[in-house]
Amino acid sequence: MAKQKQARRLGDHQAQSVLRGVKTSPQKARLVLDLIRGKSVEHALTTLKLSNKKVARLALGALESAIANAENNHNLNVDKLVVDACFADKGLVMKRGRPRARGRFGKILKPTCHLTIVVAEKAADAK
Repeated sequence: MAKQKQARRLGDHQAQSVLRGVKTSPQKARLVLDLIRGKSVEHALTTLKLSNKKVARLALGALESAIANAENNHNLNVDKLVVDACFADKGLVMKRGRPRARGRFGKILKPTCHLTIVVAEKAADAK
């Protein structure tokens, strides 16, 4: 049997958003998420809006959802939010095939991933 994963615990000043089943590889998603990790949410929103990657549009929606969760569910100040953590986990890999020469069958893998974005309220004394 598979080992049960423990849910990620959030701190008192954190909120998160998870986007599951994104039709792209985790490797491509990590390239975009590395751009916004540790940045303020205003800077991260601008970076994602100006990027022309497909994953950037999806990460933008997840970031906006995390900001809304912070404001509405956790009563955090939106002006003090920073992207605390963001990562792309491996999701389901759909296996497809393509007929090849001499009766062979070429394997085509269509990977998916799960995007997780955690925003946190930075302290007043931190820069």
